[in-house]
Amino acid sequence: MDVSPLFRPFRLGSLDLPNRIVMAPMTRRFSPGGVPTQEVADYYRRRAEGGVGLIITEGTTIGRPAASNDAAIPNFHAPDSLKGWGRVVSEVHAAGGRIAPQLWHQGFARNPGTGPHPDVPSEGPVDKIADFQGMSDADIADTIGAFARAAAAARALGFDAVELHGAHGYLIDQFLWAGSNTRTDIYGGDAIERTRFAVEVVRAVREAIGTDFPMIFRYSQWKQQDYGARLAETPEALEQLLAPIADAGVDIFHASTRRFWEPEFPESDLNLAGWTRKLTGRATISVGSVGLAGADFIEQLRGQSTGAPVGTLDNLLKRLSADEFDLIAVGRALLSDPAWPKKVRSGQLDMLLPFDKAQFASLV
Repeated sequence: MDVSPLFRPFRLGSLDLPNRIVMAPMTRRFSPGGVPTQEVADYYRRRAEGGVGLIITEGTTIGRPAASNDAAIPNFHAPDSLKGWGRVVSEVHAAGGRIAPQLWHQGFARNPGTGPHPDVPSEGPVDKIADFQGMSDADIADTIGAFARAAAAARALGFDAVELHGAHGYLIDQFLWAGSNTRTDIYGGDAIERTRFAVEVVRAVREAIGTDFPMIFRYSQWKQQDYGARLAETPEALEQLLAPIADAGVDIFHASTRRFWEPEFPESDLNLAGWTRKLTGRATISVGSVGLAGADFIEQLRGQSTGAPVGTLDNLLKRLSADEFDLIAVGRALLSDPAWPKKVRSGQLDMLLPFDKAQFASLV
């Protein structure tokens, strides 16, 4: 099997990657008090040593009290936490890796009474309902500023890029989705009008990090609350949604799907990342069950699975060769086997370690 498409270099501005493999962001809750420890630094260093081109960290929360539902999720604003992230960057760079933090706010996906500030109501683009609070103009302005401050900190700490989490039913996505945005002011309305909050976040971040620091924007059709949810039903609608966000300053779109091989619209085999690249002209990251579909992890990689034959590594390589998308994010396969890239490159498919959900908590 010719795996060379996975190992072509990728360059975009100051981002210089040795291959097309990205470590997908995966929440771990292993940072007591929101502070990433040496264990967290070691965890990411192992993936850099294993040959990952770009590591995107687990979601890290911006400086809003209602941003997080768990005090063990790392934050990206407190001095001790930023010091811890500096250690992470040093370890990854020492191993020859590249790394970007993912910045997020959970919005009203955060259950009330949870996180480091349990007394604070959850917030989002809704009218006040019980323990969920609609955001005032001042709240929105402060949230936008918090994203910008965190992104500026990422650059100052020596990260190689920054990713904004605008997917999966969290805050930015809540503003984008008609199913969650019930505002009647300038931050609500039709599909284009609902992009205003995302656009203002991207613009503020771009101003904070400068023109030469790469910005990634992750988005999805599906939500944690609704796997069947869609922001756009047609390519034309998707272009209307993405164009203002791209124009605001995004360099790379990270198009999150649950299965990378599934076509996004019926008129083409292109997946969501493929359509995003075609419509915006921006570089894209695809993602979704790489190495996991089918009856068996190893069978799937070797193209022998009867469970989901289109999800094989061969299928991924063909899509990369055709430049459908630029980069591919790998998640659970890298949890179980930090050396996944090196083993794939050397043809050691029989040596790959299968992902075991029962052992998830101990995978480091």
